[in-house]
Amino acid sequence: MAVAVPPGRAGGSGWAWRPVAQDALLARAFHSCTELQGRLYLVGGLPAGGAREPSRDTVVFDPAGGQAVRLGARGSPQRSHHDAAPVGGRWLCVVGGWDGSRRLATVAALDTERGVWEAWTATPSNCPPAGLSSHTCTRLSDRELRVAGREGSVRTQRRYGSIYTLRLDPSARSYCYKEEGCHTVSRSGHCAALLQTPGPHPGHQLLLFGGCNSAEPEVAGLWSHGKIKTVCSFSPQGGTTCCPSFDGTACKACEQWAGVPTGAPGTTASLVFCGGALCCAVWWRNSDQS
Repeated sequence: MAVAVPPGRAGGSGWAWRPVAQDALLARAFHSCTELQGRLYLVGGLPAGGAREPSRDTVVFDPAGGQAVRLGARGSPQRSHHDAAPVGGRWLCVVGGWDGSRRLATVAALDTERGVWEAWTATPSNCPPAGLSSHTCTRLSDRELRVAGREGSVRTQRRYGSIYTLRLDPSARSYCYKEEGCHTVSRSGHCAALLQTPGPHPGHQLLLFGGCNSAEPEVAGLWSHGKIKTVCSFSPQGGTTCCPSFDGTACKACEQWAGVPTGAPGTTASLVFCGGALCCAVWWRNSDQS
């Protein structure tokens, strides 16, 4: 376990890291890892051992039990360099990625209630990217995602990147891309974070980090107050307030693994993957500190 204490806070709060699971099923790269109903779903990616063909498997990790199992759902897509988002508390939507021969902009969805994968259908008004890989897909609502990142074909030669709104209709099992009028610098392999903007009437902004030679984050979307209800944000004290959709069992399990004192104020938890081992990062603040 490693603990990092921020400058000037010696003896106070800090980040505590502790491995919580290690399994061969978790050893992969260029996959997606998405929380849905308190469990983590790993989809596809390139398995360990120098594999070049994307995997078709889906692995489910239960933080409460600390176990990873391969999901036997039918029709699992062959994907790597994709992204995924939870929709409606039921579907895991995989957007774009590499299938071993080409970049895609399609949507495949795991119906967790029925345990099957579905290939959703594009609507007639769909205006898709040329093909997506190493992009980000950020959930704005159960019917809307924001997609940013590298496209395939000759569009990779452009000096800017397009931003797309991806509208989903779970009842019709359909989707539709719409290209936004704004652009970003050309990025791939970056990260995206949807954060609350400060002020008396705070809204939200989508920031892109990395994936190019720029050291500065870039805004890929702005929303006024009330447009977005639940996102990850940062507290003024510097601790993250992510994990809004984790159930209490999952978060408490994270806290116990990291040795957070029971009832510690300001406790939040998040899960990340570290080289094939799942680690739990927990931040807490002592009650006597501001």
